[in-house]
Amino acid sequence: MKRLFVNGREITPEVIQFELERLIRFYAEHGMPQDQIRQQLPQLTQQARQQAIGSRLLMDEANLLDIPVTDGEVDDQLEKIKQQLGGDEKLNRALAERKTSLHDFREQLRRGRRVDKLVEKITAGAEDPSEADLLAHFNAHKSEYSKSERVLAQHILISPDGDTETSKQEARDKIRAIRKRIVEEGKNFSDEAAAHSMCPSGKQGGSLGWFSRGMMVPEFDKAVFEMRDGEVSDIIETQFGFHIIYKTAHEDAGEPDFDEVREQVRDFLRHNRRGELMAAHVNELREKATIEERD
Repeated sequence: MKRLFVNGREITPEVIQFELERLIRFYAEHGMPQDQIRQQLPQLTQQARQQAIGSRLLMDEANLLDIPVTDGEVDDQLEKIKQQLGGDEKLNRALAERKTSLHDFREQLRRGRRVDKLVEKITAGAEDPSEADLLAHFNAHKSEYSKSERVLAQHILISPDGDTETSKQEARDKIRAIRKRIVEEGKNFSDEAAAHSMCPSGKQGGSLGWFSRGMMVPEFDKAVFEMRDGEVSDIIETQFGFHIIYKTAHEDAGEPDFDEVREQVRDFLRHNRRGELMAAHVNELREKATIEERD
């Protein structure tokens, strides 16, 4: 694929991949089946490229306008990320892997918040959908809101410290001991997850909420959908490390119910209406920009 440049600066493949993953996550969360997402991957990839262009243009405009962002706002953003990652140590490790200093990361957050404020200003006039709008959209797209087979589960993740067999064996031994305490000694799964899981979900007792087939990595997905409710899995190895899963509930596929998906539909329509305002604004910026594809 050709390299993409906006006003002489390259938009890297990593940025486009980030936008693609956001699109996939959004459509998955709003009912699009995984096979349909796969079929539309070429169109979604092109959409991700366009969104990456728009993001760059908005960032340049926000910087030009010098929209103020306080240190307190940056602190709030940083604290949210710390909580998601699991504390200072994991944040520092993530920054080290990205070869980014805390100072530079704070400046990235400041730039991101500046763009958020610009977006809030551009989309402030978006009209909220009415109840009639919600029902009309639901009736026209009912198949997209059909209930997929899904499960409710918790998990505990132990990741090796490195790629050596020794570090992997240490991780296996640790999660084996955790499983023994739960299965043989009757320890509470949520408590063990909170104390030992290396996934951010550990802070919520390892809860992953409800999820459908194809939303987890294949090894995890296969195991959890074959389990019985109330069962604790054997140790499962994935690219992230070693897991044990506690499956708490299972729902079969079924017809959608408007009352159950009302807020999901509202969120989708709000997103679309804000998107229309954003698209119009970005189109104005594109007319003044130099956008090139190079070999």
